[in-house]
Amino acid sequence: MLNFASQCLDQTKALLKLNLGSLAPDGSVTPVPGEVSRADEPGHAALAFGEYYRATGELTLDRANIVEIVARTITAQVRLSKGSDNGMAFACLGLLAFGPTRERNPVWEKLDEATRQLIDERLAIEHDHHDHVQAFDIAKAVCRFSFGLTKKDETGPLVDRFVDRINASASGGFHDEASRAAHAENFGGAFDLYGVVALIFIRQALQLHANIQLRDQKLPKLRTHAEKYLRVILDTTREDGLGWCYGRGIGAYGQMHCVTLLLQALRDRWIPVDKEALARDLVRRLYANFFTTFFDAEHGLIVVRDAERDTIPGHTTRMANFDAARYLSQWSRLAKTIGGAMEVVKPVGKAAVCRFFSFDKSPRKEQGLLSYQDPTSGLHIILPLVSAGIHRASDSLAFPHMPGVFDWPSNLAVSPFIPEFTIAGKSFTPSFYGKNAQVAMGTKPGTYHFRYEQPDLIDRDEKLSANVASLKVDWEFSGGRIVGRFLLTAKAAVTLDEFRLVLPIAATHSRMTPGNALVLGPESHRCEVLKDDFHAAWAETRVVSEDARHRTCWGKVHYYQTLLRDKPLALRAGQTYGFDIAYEPHVVRAAD
Repeated sequence: MLNFASQCLDQTKALLKLNLGSLAPDGSVTPVPGEVSRADEPGHAALAFGEYYRATGELTLDRANIVEIVARTITAQVRLSKGSDNGMAFACLGLLAFGPTRERNPVWEKLDEATRQLIDERLAIEHDHHDHVQAFDIAKAVCRFSFGLTKKDETGPLVDRFVDRINASASGGFHDEASRAAHAENFGGAFDLYGVVALIFIRQALQLHANIQLRDQKLPKLRTHAEKYLRVILDTTREDGLGWCYGRGIGAYGQMHCVTLLLQALRDRWIPVDKEALARDLVRRLYANFFTTFFDAEHGLIVVRDAERDTIPGHTTRMANFDAARYLSQWSRLAKTIGGAMEVVKPVGKAAVCRFFSFDKSPRKEQGLLSYQDPTSGLHIILPLVSAGIHRASDSLAFPHMPGVFDWPSNLAVSPFIPEFTIAGKSFTPSFYGKNAQVAMGTKPGTYHFRYEQPDLIDRDEKLSANVASLKVDWEFSGGRIVGRFLLTAKAAVTLDEFRLVLPIAATHSRMTPGNALVLGPESHRCEVLKDDFHAAWAETRVVSEDARHRTCWGKVHYYQTLLRDKPLALRAGQTYGFDIAYEPHVVRAAD
């Protein structure tokens, strides 16, 4: 781990030096051309430099005074308008990085009285959040108490509330990122990467709390839920090091957050002894994939958006660079604490593995994540059955996710690889929720089935349409072959306005792709329609290579092949209509 720690610090220094020029004299952050700054970027910069100080103990970088830089960025953050809980939380931890109290904290001493007063005002917990912003409220509470700005420590109750809400909203013990309004109107259940984000941030905030006893009291509660995410990461990270790849905010952050949680867990000994070697190996693979994919060696910067790939609008290049520097510093510090070697763990066998991680199971809905791996063919997919939360693109739809093989655009609402039914002007896909979800062995050896039902169809806004139709889904996995079977049963006489199924054909980045990355070979998806009661036909291939809107988090979408029926079809009440489709993708290595 010591070589890893040194490498992380070297890259941290390089990133911080290259991004120093983006910090204006007033502490604000200048965006890269074509982007707009976020309100929380000064806070992200403050924590990046704070973590660098924690990792090195150095107060200068390239002859720049780190204390002055952090004081400027914190000042810029607190003077921004209210509403940036994210930015204030990052600024808080950046401040605490230089000392857990006001006494002998060089950054606090550098701040003027007006800024100190604003910090006191901004740290007040004014809203009751239900998403990952709860973690930011905890960080604010840590800073407020540790710096003596209040005599009442709200940290413990806020941690308890965060955990209680996880247990109340999901039987599986995973954090639901959906808003409280979503739970009132829809199903909720946005079990995405932001659960990992919240746990990481809370753990780091507790580490900086002036009261060590409180940290020790609350860690067992966090451990219970962190272990659930760790199992998902340990079992779903691809052989080529590609990590979390569904839901909002993936791409570079899918790699960074997974590495951080693994290292925190290794430091805290939350990883089972028999899984420690695998966890260390995953850190190595996730890290290598991250830097090969998102670090532009030519310019020395982290690139999350360029001509070939994209990310969600809320992620900027500057934020990604400061976050990468922050995480690299953390990784270096944690790796030194953990010690030992980063072992290489080779696959044990060639047998296919199919698992379903249940996120929530209640009479109202069932949600979870299906993982299927076949080492012989190279097929390694995940299939989420979850809410999309506020991100109404394609990332959370229930299709086989395998970047480089089964791809989808980052910020467009298409329904890749699964049927889409349009009835009465509403579009429905077999996504977001299910009932009676189960994984079962097939009649043939090595064959698995993932089945679930939707008693009522659910549209893109995640609203149910009662008394229209029901849907049964059966995904069959056998070696490198996937068969999707969909049975639509009309509950009333309705008209199907349109039926479609879209096959995006994409490529990974032309320069920044690991040589061992799993990608789609020249024989493509080897798609075969086995049954089609909707009588659709393949439309002319749509070429989008020159359209910047059609980018994934990893590369460019070049074509869409669409199976389409655009003529109305009268559906008879009680009648069942079937659609079966098979994929046997040609999976190769990028360097082949």
